[in-house]
Amino acid sequence: MRPIGILGGTFDPVHFGHLRPALELLETLGLAEVRLIPCGQPPHRSPPRAAAAARLAMLELALAGQPGLRVDTRELERPGPSYMVDTLASLREELGTTPLCLLLGTDALLGLAGWHRWQELVQLAHLVVMHRPGWELSAAPAPLAQLLEAQRVQDPAALTAQPAGAILFQPVTQLEISATAIRAMIAAGHSPRYLLPEAVWEWIRANDLYT
Repeated sequence: MRPIGILGGTFDPVHFGHLRPALELLETLGLAEVRLIPCGQPPHRSPPRAAAAARLAMLELALAGQPGLRVDTRELERPGPSYMVDTLASLREELGTTPLCLLLGTDALLGLAGWHRWQELVQLAHLVVMHRPGWELSAAPAPLAQLLEAQRVQDPAALTAQPAGAILFQPVTQLEISATAIRAMIAAGHSPRYLLPEAVWEWIRANDLYT
């Protein structure tokens, strides 16, 4: 079975730094789809500036007309902190043995040992680490380094061989775009055009968001 990609985030707002890597992995890894999952209550950071309904509306506008990218709202609907391990367990229960790929940036990977029940993540899904071409992993904390040594694979075909358990490093075009910087730009009266989809920018202006 073709794997399903999972990309979580606050998407406050969604921008091309989220969307371009998701599309590249959809195509280069032959994923069945990539589900973008907006976080309800981030457990390790301050609450999002925009309400859940606003972030969902912007994400739906950003993905409109793009086959293979879809929104999954389960974290918005679930009470309590939005722990990824709970999200993956929910998906695993729903999808059975379909391979799942949790898509992570390199910063997220290096902080993985601070995630809730982080060692269970690779039991529920493969980890696909998005990085720039030519990037090499620097020194990782010992528990994470041990996990990488045991689970890392080089061949993307490993993602279809079993439902979970592999860690693959995959180069993508990473755009240095920050949602925090976009919000600050808008608050200062400047335009974030060309950093995010035009439909999202129009929605932000129409709803006077981030001012």
